[in-house]
Order: sequence, then C-alpha cells, then structure tokens
Amino acid sequence: MRSVFVVILVLVVAVAFDLGLLAGAMLALSGLMLVSRFLARSWIANLEATRDCNRTEAEIGQSIAFVTTLRNCGRLPIAWVLIEEMLPRAAITSRPPRIEVKGRRLAVAMLGPLGRKTLNYQLHFTMRGYYQVGPLVLETGDLFGLHRRFRIATDPVYVVVYPKVVPLPGYDLASRRPIGEIKLTHRLFEDPTRIAGVRAYQPGDPLNRVHWAATARTGTLHSKVYDASTIAGATILLDFHRDAYPARNEPGRSELAVTTAVALANAVSLMGQPVGLMTNGRDAAERVRQRDEIAWRQPGLGSDRAAIHRTAAMREDDDRLRPLIVPVGRGPETFARIREVMARVELSDALSFDRLVIEVESRMPRDATVVAILAQVTPETAEALGRLKRQGFAVSVVLLAFDEIERIDGAGPLIAQGLAVRAVSDENELHGFCELQFVTPL
Repeated sequence: MRSVFVVILVLVVAVAFDLGLLAGAMLALSGLMLVSRFLARSWIANLEATRDCNRTEAEIGQSIAFVTTLRNCGRLPIAWVLIEEMLPRAAITSRPPRIEVKGRRLAVAMLGPLGRKTLNYQLHFTMRGYYQVGPLVLETGDLFGLHRRFRIATDPVYVVVYPKVVPLPGYDLASRRPIGEIKLTHRLFEDPTRIAGVRAYQPGDPLNRVHWAATARTGTLHSKVYDASTIAGATILLDFHRDAYPARNEPGRSELAVTTAVALANAVSLMGQPVGLMTNGRDAAERVRQRDEIAWRQPGLGSDRAAIHRTAAMREDDDRLRPLIVPVGRGPETFARIREVMARVELSDALSFDRLVIEVESRMPRDATVVAILAQVTPETAEALGRLKRQGFAVSVVLLAFDEIERIDGAGPLIAQGLAVRAVSDENELHGFCELQFVTPL
C-alpha cells in the first residue's frame, strides 16, 4: 500500500506540473502494479494441496513416507510457486538429528492450467518424540517481485515415535519379586505358597486351610495363616526437570531416563503386576497450537517467510504446572498408555521433583514399590524420598550416572536416607538391572 500511495502522489505531482513523460510512466507503473497484484492474488487463491502418509505412529529407526500433491485449480498458468513442507527445526538441526529427511520436501515449480506438482519424501526417525509434520507453506508472486503472497495449504499431521522397549532379563520373573520385598499394609491378597504361621480354627475356615499336623499334635483344630503377596506392583516416579539434565549430556541422559522408565514398566506389566507412572515433564501434545482452520487457508498470513513460519510452527512454551500421571493399573493397556506418554514427554522447568512427590503422594498406592528415576540428586529430592520411606512406602532409586563421581555424589544423600540405589550409565546396563545394586541400606 505504501508503494501505491507513492505512485499516486508522483502521478498527481506530474499532472499538476504538466510533466507528461513522468505522468505516462506513473500510469504504466500503476497498471503494472494492478496486474501484478491481480495475478499474485489469483495464483495463490487457485492453489490446492493434499498430503498422504501411510501411518502416524512409528518405532525408533522406522521411516514414514509422505506424498504431497499441489494442484492449480485455475485457468491461468502460475509462473512460479515455492513449496515447503515444514518440519520441526530443532529435530532436524540437532546433533545427532532426531529426524532424517530422504527426498525433497522443498521445491520451486511452474504450473500450467489445471497442472499439478508432487513431492515424495520419507522421514526417518532416530529418536522417540512427538513431531509436527507440516503444514505445507506456499509462496508465489508476480514476475517483477512487486507482490508476494503466502498461504498455508494443508493441516499438519502429528507423528508419535515410541521409545524402545529394553527387556530386563535380570528380573527373576519366576520369583515374582522384581522390585524388592515389601510388607503390605492392606492384606487384600494372600499367597497360598507362603505360610506365615498357624492359629486356632475359626468357624467358616475351609478344610484346605486346616493345618493337620498342628491339629494332630495339639488335639485341637488349627488353621494356616498365609503371608500376603510380596509384590503389589510399582509406581514409577520420573524426574524430568530441565535443571537435572545439563546440556552437555543431552539428549543422551534424558533418552536413557525414558528408556529406563519404559523398561521397568514393561517388566512389571509382564508379571501381571499393577504399574503406574508419574512425572514432572510436559506433554508435547499439549503444546499443539489451536488455530482456526479457515484462517489457516487465507492468503496473506504474514509479510515474509519468517512471519508465516512463526504462525505455522508448533508452540514452544508451556505453562503446565500439573504432573503427568498414568494411574496404576494392570495389563497391556496400562503399559501402552505409559509408553505413549513416554513418547511425548519433554523436559520442563515448571515443577521440581520434591514438589512432584508432594503433588502425587496421595495418589500412590501404599502397597506398591515407589521406583524413582533420577538424573540429579538434590537435598530436597533425597529428603522427599526419605519422607516417603518413613511414611511406610517401599522406595527404590534408579540413578542415571555417567561416571564414578556422579554415582558417588548422587548415591550419598540417598543412602543417608536408607534408600536402595541402583546406578545406570547406559542402555546396556539395563540388561543386568537387578545386579546393579549400589549399596544395600541397613
């Protein structure tokens, strides 16, 4: 609009001072600008695009194929159009990259009347995560560069890449004591293979409960007393606060934390025991920006490419203060839910671990072992877990330590609280998880 105002002003001055040559030039420039504006608006409005993909869920190391088709629905040829499929910049530029692109996701095309252009590319996912693919951003304009128009032509799709499941052969599945023995406060289930003692027979006791040896010895009926089941599942507490994961070890340490949490949940679930997960991380799915779909498809969303990229990108900030919780449950459905949450979880600086313990304490079953996965141990963290133990919870800690100094510094405050600590430095150590006991507290 500013250039149009300048042209009109010069034209008025030229007419006022009878400058015929200048007035003719301004009239020609005005006509050129009108035609250019009409062509730019017509070209961008006549473009339609579709995107097809074979699935939106993947495992680490798998690829997903995308086919994007752009069509010119008008009768006028389009001199040029820049086509770009947006991808998360951080996922592409990180070292190592979380997404590898195979094929072309960006192209410049010339489209005839009712013509089309197809982009074929694959995304290879090297790390778990929740990724926004798209939207498709279009840019076109006149041949003289006087007018440019931008448009978002397709909605984005969101791909979930699940973390790997590492088996834990160190867990003795036959003994059904993978986490450690605990004393149940609520004797809801009894183990008929574990006799705790005998007592006097009470009316209503079944015959298979009668202790015949004690009855023969004493001359009066006695019944067996069974011990309660030694394991009532696990509640996994994952510390995913950003301050606990220094940049020098990222993303290795945070990915190890997720892998450890999924491996533990899988091992407990395979034994038919209840398992749940609670973390102070944030859910990437909650950062999806809610937009008006009609407004997306209007031309002129931004004055340049940077502005339209900001409009279409996935939101980076998140003000979530509530923890992510998967309630304790049994079966493959609960584990699938835990794995899905672990695929989307991201580091957050909203809720510290000691505050997380306070928030979720009332929702943790007292008869389940609390397994805390920590990358860093602060005095507040150790005190929070020690308080859980003093309240009757069975607490075990998995410490993510990459060297001996980190192991000693992290385990010290935890051992002082009487907590069992296992140190893990890489994925391979998970295979012998039960042999990684750092110190057995007295």
